[in-house]
Amino acid sequence: MKKREKLALIRKHYPNAITTIDSVNRMIDFVEEKLDLEPSKIMLADSICSDDVNSIQYPVRASEFLGPFKMGGLDGFPFTGLTGMGAFASHVPDEGAVFVYYGPHIGISAAGIIGEIYRHGQQKGTSCCGAAKGALNKLLNDSIITGQVSEMDYQMNTIEQILLKEKDRVISAEYPIKEATEVIYEAIDKRINELIERTKYNCRYVILLGTIHINSDTDIGSFTSAKRFELIDLLTNERKNIMEELIR
Repeated sequence: MKKREKLALIRKHYPNAITTIDSVNRMIDFVEEKLDLEPSKIMLADSICSDDVNSIQYPVRASEFLGPFKMGGLDGFPFTGLTGMGAFASHVPDEGAVFVYYGPHIGISAAGIIGEIYRHGQQKGTSCCGAAKGALNKLLNDSIITGQVSEMDYQMNTIEQILLKEKDRVISAEYPIKEATEVIYEAIDKRINELIERTKYNCRYVILLGTIHINSDTDIGSFTSAKRFELIDLLTNERKNIMEELIR
């Protein structure tokens, strides 16, 4: 399948999607050309799902950044919290910058089925994100109990509670798994920004890339549908929308 065919498949649901490889390339272009920094001066943290498909489909060129520091658990929620963000912030090189890539993920198979992909070596499709799909099924079955978060399944229970707060919105959507992913993104975006507000960085810039991360079958790869691409200047506290650097 050609690149344009892959993009056409994904853009049926996410019109601004680009390949994850292109998103990394454009990010590197931005830090080199606009910030005059080498990627080796950029400390990367990602808050994406711990699903192995995200490691398999992670672009090789991302290794030009330092890290990544792993902030995310199930479906990308930043479960490492303030301690994780503070630790990550202390690892930034002098005269460097922070880059936080975050968001939930969702699958779109070659057949166009949303919420599903064919994984390496498997003959049947599986859920992606499995945690979001599992929480959605419990929501549809009315089996999530308000406030019930257990030590044994803390992360999954947190995802369930996030969806429960937006139950009507999710279950009435044309594609409930897509809407559930949007709801989870909003919760992640809110928490990331709260953590940033409460963290001290020993550098000038924080770069935020908030996305819906889209996986597809093994031979198709992954994609980025950006929802926030911002540069925070810590000297002036100015936040600048730099989306045009990514979506061209």
